[in-house]
Amino acid sequence: MRGIEYRGLSRIEGPVVFTSRGRNVGFNEVVAVYGRDEERRLGRVVDMSEDWTAIQLFGNNTGLSADDSRVEFLGKPMELRVGTGLLGRIFNGLGEPIDGYGDIFSSLTMDVNGLPINPYARTYPRDFIQTGISAIDGMNTLIRGQKLPIFSGNGLPHNQLAAQIVRQAKILNAGGESPEPFVVIFCAMGVKYDAARFFLDGFERTGVLTNVVVFLSLADAPSLERLVAPRCALTAAEYLAYEKNMHVLVVMTDMTNYCEALREVSSVRGEVPSRKGYPGYLYSDLASLYERAGKISDSTGSITQIPILTMPNDDISHPIPDLSGYITEGQIVLDRELTQRGVYPPVAGLPSLSRLMKDGIGPGMTREDHKDVSSQLFAAYSRVKQVRNLASIIGEEELSGGDKQYLKFGEKMEQIFLSQGEFENRSIERTLDLGWQVLTEIPQDELLRIKREYIEKYLLPAQAARTAKP
Repeated sequence: MRGIEYRGLSRIEGPVVFTSRGRNVGFNEVVAVYGRDEERRLGRVVDMSEDWTAIQLFGNNTGLSADDSRVEFLGKPMELRVGTGLLGRIFNGLGEPIDGYGDIFSSLTMDVNGLPINPYARTYPRDFIQTGISAIDGMNTLIRGQKLPIFSGNGLPHNQLAAQIVRQAKILNAGGESPEPFVVIFCAMGVKYDAARFFLDGFERTGVLTNVVVFLSLADAPSLERLVAPRCALTAAEYLAYEKNMHVLVVMTDMTNYCEALREVSSVRGEVPSRKGYPGYLYSDLASLYERAGKISDSTGSITQIPILTMPNDDISHPIPDLSGYITEGQIVLDRELTQRGVYPPVAGLPSLSRLMKDGIGPGMTREDHKDVSSQLFAAYSRVKQVRNLASIIGEEELSGGDKQYLKFGEKMEQIFLSQGEFENRSIERTLDLGWQVLTEIPQDELLRIKREYIEKYLLPAQAARTAKP
């Protein structure tokens, strides 16, 4: 029966408290815990047995004691207030406004736990999203409704890349820009204050904040807030996408901080650890977030996800990037060596991929030569890596003439195609033209992945322009 208070706690272990189980208690139910100071602390039910209930607090346990505490089960899951007033607002990880403007004017609330999209209701993603970044648009194309993570490392410019994507991303279909609304949900988990300030200042300076909903859970926030923040962000995204028919881009950083919080809470609960101490359900927990992206058949809106995670020790086989790669449809991998050579964005050519790229490029979507150019750039850049490894053993002067050509191609690829300014916004036509420009360094008889008609239409003019330069 609701409204009955339970007095006393069985034990207190960090952010998790245990009490005698109440009747009709539900998993993820919101709970109010009161200490001797009568301060109201919210939490949620995270585990149950016949004799006890485990409650995870959203804050700290200061002031709680086993004998003098009271517990009230509120009979509902955690909810987020939603409405069109979300746009331009800044919330903490629990969905509470922190921008000084108070609650949004709406009586509608939604359960933040949500559900993955029913596969039967999904429609296949096909619309090209132009980010203005050649390394992504040209070789690892982002498609509307896709989940495409960025694998980074400490000190790499993933924040700058994410901010650039937020500023520049726009939906193109049928060869033109879509007139439909396009908004961004930005969720930061466990980030430092200077990183949060970087994003907020950038959004305000470029005027995109009015089209952005921000959820900030800073590094000094409780661990549970980091677990709730992406769920609040995705709930807001689902409302805007499927109730208001908007196209939503969700950027979540840093998923590594989210997983660390999950490991911390799992350890407090006494669960048996799996790889590197993470809980055995890490895969299903990440999937419960990632699978909330996509398009559904009865709505014109969509949710596209770009999760950002920093790989510990740049190890792509670490459980977090490893499991993320299984769930998502590709990855953008940032390379430390490219950063040291001054290349921005330092997108690694070979480990990066987009599994939905093939269905969102081509005539009527980007350009007819896109698929062939991308395939040839991948193949040639792979040869560059082999030649560089060989040169490190025998010396560059001992290489054959053909290998030296590929070295020159690799330098042009990195300096002309991959490198661009942080505020440089390239159209897909400009990106593909630059691809042809760097391919002029390779003999025509080695362009085996490109149709002859495209060589005559695009490569020969590029070679003529190159020859005409003084």
